[in-house]
Amino acid sequence: MAVDYRFDWSVLPHHADALLRGALLTLQLTSTTIVLGFFLAVVCAGLRGSGPVWARTLVGIYVEVIRNTPFLIQLLIIFIGLPSAGIRLNANAAATLAMTLNFGAYGCEIVRSGIEAVPYGQIEAGRALGLGRLNIFRHIVFPQAIRACYPALASQFTIVMLGSSVASAIGADELSATANIVQSQTFRSFEIYLAVTGMYLVLALTMRLILRVIHKMFFERSNAIA
Repeated sequence: MAVDYRFDWSVLPHHADALLRGALLTLQLTSTTIVLGFFLAVVCAGLRGSGPVWARTLVGIYVEVIRNTPFLIQLLIIFIGLPSAGIRLNANAAATLAMTLNFGAYGCEIVRSGIEAVPYGQIEAGRALGLGRLNIFRHIVFPQAIRACYPALASQFTIVMLGSSVASAIGADELSATANIVQSQTFRSFEIYLAVTGMYLVLALTMRLILRVIHKMFFERSNAIA
């Protein structure tokens, strides 16, 4: 079967601004999710590792529910289900909340593995110096745990950025949703989605480069000093 398709890239310049705005909103959604989700992950990892039984149980249920259900369903529950309970969020806020809860669960397990990698003798040394539990976690456990789990966290950061495209299902103003709007206006689906694929590729590679630089600046240097 002969394929007779002629590319028409002339539509892209006319919609470049809209696609760039979508890319910026994707980065904004990703950065907000990473900050909030990382904080949630650290708190949950701390509670799951050394919290009271009820807290360990609640965090365990939260982690297992999130990790064993589709992200799209989690997103729809928050955006479409919560209004039934009187809680209404716009698409961007719902996407941010869903992505934060999703990243928090995966991040919790990553950070917890880093905490468990810290030798117990160092915790005992902190106690011998008279440090309380919070100071031991802050000055001894946390820095070493983050250094140990940083590569896994960095990979998860990139997954969060790429996974933000699912938020287009509820109309959040990110790159994929913008691409859907542009292709519906131009009917040049192939060109639009190829261009957006290239934009996601550039975003992901740039993000990996920045994360690699951060690793060299803060973790490889500290290893050399140690």
